[in-house]
Amino acid sequence: MNDRFDRQSAPQAASVPAWMVSLLLLAVAGIMLQNAGYLPGFGGRAARESRPVTPRGDLSDDEKSTIQIFREASPSVVHITTLAHRRDRLNFNVLEIPEGTGTGFIYDDAGHVVTNFHVVRNAQAAKVNLADNSSWDATLVGYELDKDIAVLKIEAPPGRLKKVAIGESAGLQVGQKVFAIGSPFGLDQTLTTGVISGLGREIKSMTGRSIEGVIQTDAAINPGNSGGPLLDSAGRVIGVNTMIVSESGAFSGIGFAVPVDIVNQVVPELIKSSRMERVVPGFKLFDDSITRRLGITRGSLVERVFENSSAEAAGIRGTFRDDDGTIYLGDIVVEIAGQPIRTESDMAKALNGKKPGEEISVVVIRRNQPARLKVKLQAAKK
Repeated sequence: MNDRFDRQSAPQAASVPAWMVSLLLLAVAGIMLQNAGYLPGFGGRAARESRPVTPRGDLSDDEKSTIQIFREASPSVVHITTLAHRRDRLNFNVLEIPEGTGTGFIYDDAGHVVTNFHVVRNAQAAKVNLADNSSWDATLVGYELDKDIAVLKIEAPPGRLKKVAIGESAGLQVGQKVFAIGSPFGLDQTLTTGVISGLGREIKSMTGRSIEGVIQTDAAINPGNSGGPLLDSAGRVIGVNTMIVSESGAFSGIGFAVPVDIVNQVVPELIKSSRMERVVPGFKLFDDSITRRLGITRGSLVERVFENSSAEAAGIRGTFRDDDGTIYLGDIVVEIAGQPIRTESDMAKALNGKKPGEEISVVVIRRNQPARLKVKLQAAKK
């Protein structure tokens, strides 16, 4: 009886919850680690002894040059948002809905902006965002489908407009460094770099007609870059980024730009009359890279003469291959309408402002002898 009483009456040991024991152990461990200097931010040795910063040194000359090119050119590059009109089903108000984005650049002090036509195709309105983040309503001045070029206009004050420096695409060489500024995926003021990886390329325009003499580059061009400038190492525009070759829709190393020499012929005409009235002389010249590869250092080689054209009637001869595979070179054009022809693009400059039916002189070299022929210009087929 007493034994049972003693067992029941004996004082019981206090029970400590397991979580409290764990907490006490963690606290003790923390104090030990802190004293040892292994808890950064808690007054330990690691916090008192930060890693020293390794001096970077000066930027390389190449880096400085790239930075300067971007700083000089980026204020001239704009972000374009195209809009579509939609009627609200509830209150029947007309809303402007963003449709797509692209890039462009300021061409002159009057507020003209150059871009690709496919950037603004089917758009019912467009807004242009300048580098200073101001937004301006844009109007479509004109476009040239065959070259995928469009001109917009914004009514921004001249103080907000910084026109881009215009270069030339004649004389470019494979291997030259190039820089593309644009708005890929809506991320404006993005710079990518690369080289000219090919010249004299030919791509199809929206009309199915060929754009010739196109520049190929490996500078990354992605959706949204279209219409942006391709710059040379002097910061001048040498082309307008137009399209990529890709099975996935993302950049795969091959991009194309319309040469600025074409742009500089088309844009003034669009600004003047909103459309191009083009004439053709009835023959086609080889791309400059092919002409020079054949050892011709002066003028531009005739590739072919079109049937029933005035050039055919005038006796101009094109290049052809006979049944044995022998190649016979055609005439070398050295002058059109009094203008010297040094490159293929010079022909378009010589014909600028000419009208269908106008007769011009064409000087060719044939068998090392000059010949002056009369050619009547024809309207280009639409």
